Amino acid sequence: MYDPSMFSEPGYSSPQSFEREPLSVYTAKTFGWMALGLLTTFGLAFMMSITPIAYALFSVPALPFLLLILEVVVVIVLSAKVHKMSIGAARGLFFLYSALNAVTFSAILLTYDLGTLIFVFGLTAVYFGALAAYGYFTKRDLTRLRTFLLIGLIFLALYWLISLFLPMSGFDRIACFIGLVVFMGFTAYDTQKIKAFYYSMDPESEMGRKMSIISALELYLDFINLFLYILRLVGISRD
Repeated sequence: MYDPSMFSEPGYSSPQSFEREPLSVYTAKTFGWMALGLLTTFGLAFMMSITPIAYALFSVPALPFLLLILEVVVVIVLSAKVHKMSIGAARGLFFLYSALNAVTFSAILLTYDLGTLIFVFGLTAVYFGALAAYGYFTKRDLTRLRTFLLIGLIFLALYWLISLFLPMSGFDRIACFIGLVVFMGFTAYDTQKIKAFYYSMDPESEMGRKMSIISALELYLDFINLFLYILRLVGISRD
């Protein structure tokens, strides 16, 4: 949990005597890591989709569930053990998650029309960029959104779990719109949270750099989920 008062006071200065890395630089590095994660996911997914690799992987019936378990484990380990692991290990887990996600996205590249995927990616980038900018520049305390966002996240998780066993397709569009709202909120919230990490520690310290990776993972997940929900709303499958 972070305290927004850490960055709401313009007169804040580090108790340490050395010159701090500028907030803009720290934020840019964090978004840079997020971008590298996205590049890893989409790059590997494209390579798999134009080779027999994707078909071979998805011939294993249990693969989707195995991927889900592995991805959850990676996120839990990275989030829970970040204080103890090295910077290299944190970055390695982040890129491992990005690579695992590429397997799922290889199936998406095979399922949807390429023009639609490019359009959805561009639309996602616009939404994501606008909300990230709002989260960075706003003076409002976005922590008040936390409860609302968590409730929305729980609703979405329960909905997709129930849909595995019951016919819920009639409510898909409603769930997708809710998902869009939730992850647009998370984008602004997680961007503002970067400031809390910056002001609560030396951004160039080992912990400061590891928290940059955590922020990059959160922003990566926000972008991916926005992309998927928009794709479900406007996507056109290949014939």
